[in-house]
Amino acid sequence: MKTLKIDVLGQQCPIPVVKTVKVLDALEEDTLVEVHVDNETAVENLLKMASGRQINAKSMKIDDGHFVVSIDAPKAGAETDTDAGIAGLQNSTMVAVISSRCMGTGDDELGALLMKGFIYALSQLDPLPDTILLYNGGAYLSIEGSASLEDLKLMESKGVNVMTCGTCLDFYKIKDKLAVGTVSNMYSIVETMNKAGRILRP
Repeated sequence: MKTLKIDVLGQQCPIPVVKTVKVLDALEEDTLVEVHVDNETAVENLLKMASGRQINAKSMKIDDGHFVVSIDAPKAGAETDTDAGIAGLQNSTMVAVISSRCMGTGDDELGALLMKGFIYALSQLDPLPDTILLYNGGAYLSIEGSASLEDLKLMESKGVNVMTCGTCLDFYKIKDKLAVGTVSNMYSIVETMNKAGRILRP
């Protein structure tokens, strides 16, 4: 089997995933693709992408700041093309996009109350949104102690896909406090929004 190396050391999310996807979509034969990255978030994102496409992948740590993700990639066009976090999305689906702890601008205390009310109202919709995307300050809504945590957990229990940006969790140093849903990446966030029939923003 042919081996192909992708060097994305020093590249931040979503560049490693985007560059790797472009390579996978252009392969003319089955190939072992070795992606070199320098952080564990990139490793997790690449493994999720591969899992979503139903292809085998594994990671190995070379040393501090150097990891290799090996992907057993089929040639382009093989029927394995699904993406992590967006499988099953159709034009009729609804995606809620939340980028802040507060709703609106003005007073943050009021904004926090409005956001809590928005997420509660979201949990009462029929039908519920298919996916909730949380990024930037919105990442605080899915962690321990969030006033909206129970509403998000309720929606997740009913099949709603709750996705929080991993880069944002890392930036705010709250990744270990994530209490609902899954860690996502910018590639999956953009793809999910692109495939949504409706996008709901507070």
